[in-house]
Amino acid sequence: MSQQSYLIDTNILIGLEDHHQVEAAYARFFNLASAHKVDIFVHEVAAEDIKRDPNPQRRIISLSKIRKYRVLKKRHGLTEPELADKYGALRKPNDVVDATLLNALESGAADFLVTQDKGLHQRAQRRCAELGRRVLFVGDAADLLIQTYEPKEVPIRHVAEVMAHEINHSDGFFNSLREGYPEFDSWWAKKCVKEHRSCWVVYDDNTLAGLVVRKDENGHDTDAVSKAGKVLKICTFKVSPEKRGVKLGELLLKQVLWYAQTNSYNLAYLTAYADQTALMDLLEFYGFTNAGRNLNGEYIYERSFSINALRRSEDICLFTLARKNYPKFLVDNTVRGFGIPIKESYHDTLYPDLWNPRQPDLFSDASNTEAPSLPGNTIRKVYLCRAQSSLGPPGSILFFYKGASKELPSQAMTALGILESVMLAKSTKHLMLLTGGRSVYSEKELDAWRASEERPVKVINYLLVAYIKPPISLDELRDIGVVSGHPQQSIYELRHDFLVKLVKRSNLEFQV
Repeated sequence: MSQQSYLIDTNILIGLEDHHQVEAAYARFFNLASAHKVDIFVHEVAAEDIKRDPNPQRRIISLSKIRKYRVLKKRHGLTEPELADKYGALRKPNDVVDATLLNALESGAADFLVTQDKGLHQRAQRRCAELGRRVLFVGDAADLLIQTYEPKEVPIRHVAEVMAHEINHSDGFFNSLREGYPEFDSWWAKKCVKEHRSCWVVYDDNTLAGLVVRKDENGHDTDAVSKAGKVLKICTFKVSPEKRGVKLGELLLKQVLWYAQTNSYNLAYLTAYADQTALMDLLEFYGFTNAGRNLNGEYIYERSFSINALRRSEDICLFTLARKNYPKFLVDNTVRGFGIPIKESYHDTLYPDLWNPRQPDLFSDASNTEAPSLPGNTIRKVYLCRAQSSLGPPGSILFFYKGASKELPSQAMTALGILESVMLAKSTKHLMLLTGGRSVYSEKELDAWRASEERPVKVINYLLVAYIKPPISLDELRDIGVVSGHPQQSIYELRHDFLVKLVKRSNLEFQV
């Protein structure tokens, strides 16, 4: 497998090279790339970006630092009209730089572009989904390097629920909160501890790595812009900079969204500062909208919830409807459904929340707050197979069937997903590009597929929307009529009446 290569935006270059303390995620990305001899490129247009810096001393220093990196040259004859035609309107000089970077990425000059610029992420997504997957925040880039070159075998454990007083608030984890909010210690004592607020936490080797503090509100007592009967306020949503590469943000957001839907909240909201671009991008992907700013200048992000069945909208595709209303999805007579058989080893990797061995193992004494080492229990997932069967359009419903297994459940449908896309990888390098930031597979595992033109690998991108509790056993599947005789060994389409029965049997927290 050929080495990955990364093109870094100007904001990453400055984050790595200016005279301030380097943030943990930036240092982690650079160290991993250096350790594994991964190419990091800077585009020559970065110099144009830096020359617009009003600070002359910083401008001189930043320009000198470009020489540390391999520099990509602009394609000969590339014009602004050509860039605008591909990547949208170029209203400012920075837009021209962004479009030039995307052109270099799309041409294959680098495998991934690393940037904290939310607008650049959006511009890539508008061009096409595949290009959007190759534009990464710095934490996700570090995560991809870990997944490719440093696979870990430690199973992922669950987020734990604790009370605020159980958390050591003097932990260095809280230092950045104190810097941005000098009254933090007083607020923590008077509001979180004294009011016994509930928290979700993730620990790594007894060190706090992720935290959500929540509070129940109502329409008469809330800082939300939209008023609702039952409101979930996320007072604090934080991931340690050193741990952002294992997608703890998405893991904690999954906890928030599943909890809000399960407990029939009408609204959930939280605030974010302007520089929290990765958090805002994540929130907007799952349906939160910017409702304004509070007195502290923070953006207020809100999302409504309902147990009512979704209705089709003419101006929005099924997949977009599902992700903006996650974990709800549409089930009507036009939606298709599929069964996907999955082996135990792949099942344990994709769904570590369900990994529950009957026999004691090396981690039997580990806390249930053991930190994730792989992004396996996040929302967006990728499944690899060589099934000949085709899948339906984005928004189709996927039921994952765990085959005969040593550990329970065995021969049962356990998880439910919503299809985002299906692509064919025709080389190991192409496979790596398509799995991108969602991969739970190591370089060795990807290479073992031996993807080729003659034997391409099917890359199925989807959202995990629910675990089926209790799992639907083989006997029950036979009673419903989904299975006749031996269980299917490849992907198969579900008859619509069977699909509806399976969805209802999944005991979801909304009407279908």
